[in-house]
Formats: sequence, structure tokens, C-alpha cells
Amino acid sequence: MRHRILAALAAGALIVAGTLTASGAAHADVTICEKYGSTTIQSGRYVVQNNNWGDDTTQCINVTGTGFAVTTASHNKATNGAPGAYPSVFYGCHYANCSSGSGLPLQASTSTFAGITTSVSMTYPSSGVWDAAYDIWFDPTPRTDGQNTGAEIMIWLNKMGSIQPVGSQVGTATINGATWNVWEGNIGWNVVSYVRQSATGSMNFTVNDFYSDAVNRGYAQRSWYLTSIQAGFEPWVGQTGLAVNSFSVGTGGGGGDTSAPTTPTGLTASGATANSVNLTWNASSDNVGVTGYDVYRATSGGSFSQIATASGTSYTATGLSASTQYQFYVRARDAAGNTSGNSATVTATTSSGGGGGGSCRVKYVPNTWNTGFTADVTVTNTGSTTINGWTVAWTYSGNQKITSSWNATVTQSGQSVSARDLGYNGTLAAGASTAFGFQGTYSGTNTSPSSFTLNGAACTLG
Repeated sequence: MRHRILAALAAGALIVAGTLTASGAAHADVTICEKYGSTTIQSGRYVVQNNNWGDDTTQCINVTGTGFAVTTASHNKATNGAPGAYPSVFYGCHYANCSSGSGLPLQASTSTFAGITTSVSMTYPSSGVWDAAYDIWFDPTPRTDGQNTGAEIMIWLNKMGSIQPVGSQVGTATINGATWNVWEGNIGWNVVSYVRQSATGSMNFTVNDFYSDAVNRGYAQRSWYLTSIQAGFEPWVGQTGLAVNSFSVGTGGGGGDTSAPTTPTGLTASGATANSVNLTWNASSDNVGVTGYDVYRATSGGSFSQIATASGTSYTATGLSASTQYQFYVRARDAAGNTSGNSATVTATTSSGGGGGGSCRVKYVPNTWNTGFTADVTVTNTGSTTINGWTVAWTYSGNQKITSSWNATVTQSGQSVSARDLGYNGTLAAGASTAFGFQGTYSGTNTSPSSFTLNGAACTLG
């Protein structure tokens, strides 16, 4: 069997020893091309490192407020050897480079360790040879510098090319709602790698779930200390375009802050195409600060699964099927790892992809006087499947303000308006129509909206 020298930062850590440098104080939106350059983000809570340990070609990363993106890389390493680098963001201590206030090292037998959670959202290019992986380090002592000699837990979210973890596969495990191939090898310390059978671009999990599996297999010990949690990429060939969009670590389950963020409100779907839809929502509040939003989508079986972690209050869901109805909800996550309740769900239907404006038609008829107006809106389902639950959305170009409505719940935020069914009129069979109306005020010109969406899919007018 082809033996890969290393699956992670392991060999890189040996090379980096004593040379990892901080390229500045806490800041973001900078470019790092220095071989072992690093900087901090989020007031020092996390460290971002270029860590081009295994190659002499130029590698540059652009650091943002929530992660980084690889902007320059031309790696061309043999796939039966070690990767070229491990650009990553981490929490804790790595070769005496420590983030602020992490509380690491931390013994794995404590209740605080049991409550540590982490989440990441990544972007992948469609070429090259690489893996996208967490690298979580443990040492028999509370070490803050030098090479850890306990266990290295790698969690592969995705990979491209004929690469494999160090050692050999020793089994499978079901953790965090997914099935993983488990690999183990020893290179002076145990490297336990979990390779997801179905790739994902985002993940949020409890560190102890994977560590417990490693302990149960005899590859780790509860007396050891967690020293760092890292997330990034190992490239063999190429790598430009890989990005960590957001990364967070929380300790909400082990004491300290236990207050959950407020539940997100105002979730809206818009701009649907044949394979994507835009989601937006109102920001949550929290006493220690919201670090991200988990985005969930309903599966074919009716349950929901997480598809992404967004750093702000919007996300574009991609990879969808044309003329298909989808449901989404979001929840907030704070710096301590606490999560809010689930937002109300929103339903979106992707367009047919044929340029006909989707599977709906909207007729908007206004009646205007002085500074007031009413409008009657008729919505027709021109698709071939029944719509269960509808939301019609549009944007005014003027200062129209809606004051009352009938046959729909109409809400307005600035110039953006959405009308939701009232339950009894929420079913719209193929070819069927429904109507609602409202009254409002305006000044200047009462210009009719130029476009409408039904459950996020664009509609034709008339």
C-alpha cells in the first residue's frame, strides 16, 4: 500500500518549530506570503497562519475578519509523500504561538473539555489535489510549545485527488450525523484521521465526540491535554481558491456563559435561480457576541440538516435542483458555543431554468388617490406541482408604506415587502390562483413594483 508520510501538520510542526512568527497585532484583511507568517483575528481569539512548511514555492493567503483565502499557490507535490503546507486558522497554542483567552491547554477529563464545540465553513475549488481538514492536537503534558506527542485528531471534511491519511483504515464510525472512515498511524504520536464518506463544506460539532471514539479505540487518553484546534487545508497540487469563510470555537457546555443568543427573525428567501436561492435574516443579539449563523435545509425525508455556517446575516444556498421546493431555517451561535432556537422556516422554489421567469405569474392592480392607494394582487401557480405555503415578495422604488391587508399577512422592511398566506389559503394547486390585497400611503409617485417572487422564485408579470 502506498504510504503517505504525513496526514497533517505533523511533519510541518517539526519544521516550523522556533520559526513561526506573528506578522502583526490583531487585524484582518491583510495578505501574508511569508513562509511561516501569521496574524490574529477577532481581537486575538484566533490565529491565522500561512504555514508553507513543506514547499519552497510561493503561497499567499488573504486574511479576513473571520478566516482566510488562499490567493497564490503553485504546489506540485507527489501524492505518495507529505503535502506542501497547512494554511489554517487555530484556537489555542501552536509552537508557542497562542491565541488570546483560549484556556488551553485543557485536560480531556474535565467537564469544560466535554463542552467544547467548533464550527467551520469552507469554499473549495474544483481542481488540484488537497484535503480540507481539522487538526486537533493533544499532549500528555500541558504543553504550549514544541511538538505534541499524544494524539493528532484529523477530521477530513473533503478531499480531491488520490490522497489518503497516514497509516491504514481501522474501521468506520458514525459521528455528528455522518459516517466516517477511521484511519490510524503512528509517527512518534498517534494520528487518528476521520474521513467523511460524503464531503461537506461546513460542519459544527463537539470535539469530545471524536476524541471519545479515539479513546475507545485505545489511541488517546483522558489524562492528555488539548492544546489547539486548527482548521485548514493540505495541498499537494495547486490550492488557489481554497478558503475558510468562518471558524469558531465555543466552550458553552463547560460552565461560564450559558446564555443562548436570541432566535433569528425575518428569514426571507429571494432571487431564486434554477440552482440557488438567497437567504437573509435579522441579526441576533447575545451578551458575548454572535460569531455565526448555522443554516439548515430540509432533506427529502423531511428532517433538517446543516448545510453551512454564515458569518453574517445572509447566505446563498447553491447546488439546488431546478423547479424544486426547499425549506430552510437558521440559528445563531455565540462565542461560548451556545446556540439559539431555530428561526421560522422559509420555503423557496427554484426556477425552471428555461428563462420563463419561474413557475408563477403575478398580476398587480393598484388604485391610487392623493396620498393613498390600494392594490389587488393575483398569484397563479404556472408550475406542474402543488405549492404548500406561499410567500410573495417585491420591492418598491418609492416611499410606499402599507397600513393594512386582507387575505395575507403583509410585512414591510424599508422598501422590501413580503406577503404570506394565512394557512387556509396556503395550498396553491398547479394552474390555480389566489388573491390578496392591501392599503397604503405614499408621497410623490406610486410606481408599481417591477418584479415579484413566489417562495424565492422569480415570477412573470401579467
